[in-house]
Amino acid sequence: MIRPTKGKTPRRPPPKKPTNNLKDPVGVYCRVRPLGAEDEECCIEVISSTTIQLHAPDGLKANRNGEFKETQYSFKKVFGIKTTQRELFEDVAKPLVVDLIHGKNGLLFTYGVTGSGKTFTMTGSPGQGGLLPRSLDMIFNSIGPYQAKRFVFKPDDKNGMEVQNQVDALLERQKQESQPSVPKTPSSRQRVDPEFADMINPEEASKAEGVDEDSSYSVFVSYIEIYNNYIYDLLEETPFDPIRPKWNGAGTPLRHNTEFIPPQSKILREDQNHNMYVAGCTELEVKSTEEAFEVFWRGQKKRRIANTQLNRESSRSHSVFIIKLAQAPLDADGDNVLQDKNQVNVSQLCLVDLAGSERTSRTRAEGSRLREAGNINQSLMTLRTCIEVLRENQMCGTNKMVPYRDSKVTHLFKNYFDGEGKVRMVVCVNPKADDYEETMLVMRFAEMTQEVEVARPVDRPICGFAAGRRQRNQAFKEELSRRLEERGGPVDGEPPSKALSHLLQSLPPLPPCEITDPTDDHTLPRLIEALEKRHKIRQMMTEEYNKAANMLKSMLQELDGNLISKENFIHDQRGKLGEKDKMIQNQKNEIDRLEKKSKMLEYKIDILQKTTNIYEEDKRALQQELESREQRLHRELSEKKRMEARMQGLVSDEKLRWQKECERRVNAKELEMQNKLWVKDEKLKQLKAIVTESKADTRPDKPERPSRERDRVPAKRSASPSPMPTGPAVRPLHRRSHSAGGERWVDHKPSTNVELDTVMQPSVTNAIKVTAPSEKALSKCDKYMLTHQEVASDGEIQTKLIKGEVFKTRGGGQAVQFTDIETLKQENAVGPSRKRRSSENRQDERKDGDWTDVETRCAVAVEMRAGSNLGPGYQHHGYPKRRKP
Repeated sequence: MIRPTKGKTPRRPPPKKPTNNLKDPVGVYCRVRPLGAEDEECCIEVISSTTIQLHAPDGLKANRNGEFKETQYSFKKVFGIKTTQRELFEDVAKPLVVDLIHGKNGLLFTYGVTGSGKTFTMTGSPGQGGLLPRSLDMIFNSIGPYQAKRFVFKPDDKNGMEVQNQVDALLERQKQESQPSVPKTPSSRQRVDPEFADMINPEEASKAEGVDEDSSYSVFVSYIEIYNNYIYDLLEETPFDPIRPKWNGAGTPLRHNTEFIPPQSKILREDQNHNMYVAGCTELEVKSTEEAFEVFWRGQKKRRIANTQLNRESSRSHSVFIIKLAQAPLDADGDNVLQDKNQVNVSQLCLVDLAGSERTSRTRAEGSRLREAGNINQSLMTLRTCIEVLRENQMCGTNKMVPYRDSKVTHLFKNYFDGEGKVRMVVCVNPKADDYEETMLVMRFAEMTQEVEVARPVDRPICGFAAGRRQRNQAFKEELSRRLEERGGPVDGEPPSKALSHLLQSLPPLPPCEITDPTDDHTLPRLIEALEKRHKIRQMMTEEYNKAANMLKSMLQELDGNLISKENFIHDQRGKLGEKDKMIQNQKNEIDRLEKKSKMLEYKIDILQKTTNIYEEDKRALQQELESREQRLHRELSEKKRMEARMQGLVSDEKLRWQKECERRVNAKELEMQNKLWVKDEKLKQLKAIVTESKADTRPDKPERPSRERDRVPAKRSASPSPMPTGPAVRPLHRRSHSAGGERWVDHKPSTNVELDTVMQPSVTNAIKVTAPSEKALSKCDKYMLTHQEVASDGEIQTKLIKGEVFKTRGGGQAVQFTDIETLKQENAVGPSRKRRSSENRQDERKDGDWTDVETRCAVAVEMRAGSNLGPGYQHHGYPKRRKP
C-alpha cells in the first residue's frame, strides 16, 4: 500500500505510520454442500450456527469400547445445505469489499477436499453468482459515479500506480485504440457464455456505504494460477510464432505459418512496502461488472482442469483473482484527479480458489495427474506448516522462521499474515462418508487456523482539502448550463449535430426551386424571398449570438472578479489563520514549557519529600539503636559483675583441683619410672648373655653350644601374639632371610597411607610394590605384606605389617594365608614429656653405671633381628630413634 508523504500540494502532512498492536484472528467459516444422492451415508451434522459434528461411518474401525468417536468443531459461522449464495456473501465477502473501498487489503480463500464445492462457492452458476462476481458487482455499484477516465491511473510494473493528467490519458486511449489488435488464442476470442451473463439478480445487488465522493477510483484485475508450483498469467495474450512453417515435399506450406507458444512462468518479487507481487503480470483496467467478469471468464477458459475419479471437472491448480482498487483525491476545484503519486492509495482483494486435497489411492491418478496431485498436496502441506509455526510463535512467544518460501502459495500471501489486513477462509466440506478421513484433517487445520492472529488494518490518512468538492463543481456546471440555456445559448451536453438540426428546423422552409418553363416568373422570386428571410433570421441569430457571447463574457469576467476577490479574501483569511496558528502554537509552547516546569517542580518536591522521609526514618532508627545499645551496655555491666564473682569461686575450686592432679601425676610418674628401670635391667641381662654367647661361638676349637632358647626371655613386641610360630628370637648374623633370598614379596601399600619419615623404615628387597590388590603381582611372588595404618589410643599413628604366604588354588588362582602381624609405633622425639623421659633415662643409666649408647644400639639391633624372621628388614635413616617396647 502506497502511503502519502509531504508534498507541494496544500494538504495536511501525513502522520508517521502508527504501530498497530491490535490483532484479529483469522475468520474461518464452514459450508456444507448437499449430498450427491439421497441414499448416500452422511457423516456430518450441523449442531448450531457455529458448530458441526462428525460421525464415523459404519465401515470405520471402532474404538476400544466398541463405540464410534464423535467430534465437534466450532467456526465463526456454519452454513448449511440451504444457505444461498447471497447469504454467504453478506457474511463473508461483503466486509472485505467495504474494507477494499476504504483502502484496506483483504484475502479470501476456499479450502477443502476435492469435490466439496470450492469452485461453486467462489464462482457460482447461472442465477447463483458466487463470491467473486458478487464482489465485483458491489464494487462497481459503489464507485460507479466516481470512476476516473481510462488510463488516468496507470500501473508502474512495481506493484504501484502512477497518475496521468487528462491530456496524457486521452493520448493513451487514442494510442491504444489505434494499435492493431494482438492475435488472440481461440479460447480468448470467446466472450462470456450467455448463461453466465446474468449471474446476479438485480434485486440482490449490494452497495457499500460511506464512499468518499471527493475521490476518483479505478479498478484493475489480474488472474493467475499456480500449477505444479509455477505461476502462470491467465490473462496474458499468447501470440502465435510466425517463424516455424510446416512444408510438404512439393515445397508448399501444409498450413498457416503460425505456431502456438506456451506461456512462460512468472516470478515473485517484493515491492518497496514489503508486499509480494507477481512480476510482469497482466493488470487490466475494467469499468463495469460485465467487463470484469468477461476478463475473469477469459482467464477461466485457460485454467487447468481434469476429469478424475472424484470430480468430473477437478481444478488441478490454485487460482488467484486479484482486484486492485486505485483511488486518489480530486484537486481543489473538484474537477480533475490530484496529480500527486504519493496521494494514490492502492488496496487489493485476493480471491483464491485452492485446489482440493486428495489421496492418490482414491483418485487412481497416474502420470501427469499423479504429479499434479503430489504438487497440490505438497503446497497445502506447506500452508498447514506455516499456519502451525505462526500459531506456535504467537501462543508460545517463540521466534521460529515461518517457511513461506517453500511454496508459491504461501510466499505470495506472506505479507497478509506478517503485515496487516483481514484474512477469511471458507472451509467447504462434503458430508458423504467416503470423505470422512480427509474431512477430519481439514477440520483440524481449520480449527488451528482460527488461533492465528493478523494485524488489524489501519485507516488511510485523509487529504487536507475541504469535503464536497465534487458536488460544488457539479452544481456550478449545472448552473452555468441553465443560465446559458435561458439566454438562448447552446444547451450543455447537446451534441453538435442535434444543435444544427434544431437550428435548421427553426429556419423557414425553402420553396421548390425547379424551373421547367422558361416563362416561369414565380419560382425565382419565391426563392429569393425565402433566402432573404433566411438571411434576416441569420443576422438576427448572429446578433443574438454576439449578445449572448458578450453577456457570457461579461458574466465570466464578473465570475473571474468574484473569484479573484474570493481568492484574495481566502488569502487574507489564510494569513490571519496562519497568525492565529502561530499565536496558538506560541501559547501551546508556553503551556508546554509551564507544564514541564510544573512537572519538574513536582518532581523535585517529591524527591525532597522522599529525602525527608528517609532522614526521618534514619533518625528514628538511630534513636532506637542508641537506646538498644544503652540497654545492652547496662546488661553487659551487670553480667560482668556477676561473672567476676563467679570466676573468683571457680579459680579457688580450680586451684584445689590442680593441686590434687599434680599429686596424682607425680605418683604415676614415679610408678612409670620404676617400670622402666625394671625393663632396662632385663634388657641389660639379655645383652650380656648375647655378648657372652657370641664370644664363645668365635672360638674355633670349642664345640657348638646348644641353643638355650627356652631359657631366654623373648624380645617384647608391640603386636599381639601371632597364631604362627615366629622361630628363634636370635639368628646368626651370617644367615640371610627369605626376603633377601630367592623369594619375592608383594609390598602392598595403599595410596592413603601417610609417610612418617621415621629413622627406622621397613625395607623389603626383591619386592613388587602395589597400591591396590593385583592378581598379576600375586602370581609372580611367594610372600605378601600389607601395610596398614591407624591412630592408636595415645594419638600416635600406628603402622601394622600384615604378612602372609601366597599359594596356588585348585582353580588356577592365588590365595594368601596370613601368618603374622607386626606393629610399628612412632614416638615424638620433640616435646617436654619426651625430654623429661630422656633425661630421666640417662640419669637412671648413669646410676647403673654400665648402660651406654653402644649397648642401647645393640639392644635395638637385637629386636630388629628377632622380628625379621618373616622377611622385611629396616632401613636406617640418620640417628636411630628408640622404638616403643
